[in-house]
Amino acid sequence: MLSANEIKKIRSLREKKYRDEYGLFVVEGEKLVDEALRSGWEVEGVWRIGEIGPATMSRISSLSNPSPALAVVRKRPDTLPGLPGKGLCLALDGIRDPGNLGTILRAADWFGVDAVYASPDTVDLYNPKVVQATMGAIFRVEFHYTDLPALCRRWTAGGGAVYGTFLDGENIYGESLETDGPALVVTGSEADGISPAVAECVSSRLYFPPFPPDDPGSESLNAAVATALVLAEFRRRSS
Repeated sequence: MLSANEIKKIRSLREKKYRDEYGLFVVEGEKLVDEALRSGWEVEGVWRIGEIGPATMSRISSLSNPSPALAVVRKRPDTLPGLPGKGLCLALDGIRDPGNLGTILRAADWFGVDAVYASPDTVDLYNPKVVQATMGAIFRVEFHYTDLPALCRRWTAGGGAVYGTFLDGENIYGESLETDGPALVVTGSEADGISPAVAECVSSRLYFPPFPPDDPGSESLNAAVATALVLAEFRRRSS
């Protein structure tokens, strides 16, 4: 059974300041809990609804319907590695929607992205909504918060290519893409796009044309959708 203090602590992990204070976060659902247990990450505790009862699970769950299983997992230190010598990486500039970040991590996992870098104002990786949206990808994708303009400058200085998605960019289907050397793809927020400081570091501006080209419906693509399309195009050309 869980004590009142333990329940209070688990509930507090819904807020970033307590996740940072304790170095812990919550995962919910049988699949995510199983992913956590198999991931090699340090799992502090696992509770199942059959053991603690629906009433207690509803008190510690952040979901509208209490999940059958919940785990508390220790965060990993965010130690920025050296730049990769090859491969495909992502840079997320001001992605604030938890669902978008989680979906982007799922796409990064699916397309075998080597690492994901994010600006400090990107939503917290361990936000419960982000964790749920990753569907376990959080345990498989390398993720770091960093100064993106500095990262982009280091990337190009090392001979890598930096790509960004812009509404005024060049049609991606007609552009050459670096699929052998290190490539960094930058995605901005839906509200603000890629920030001016990061845009200055982009070596190739890409755009996904709508269909039909002369009669677009939506103003732009969702950030997660645009990211998945870019990754798919890179992988298509490298296959």
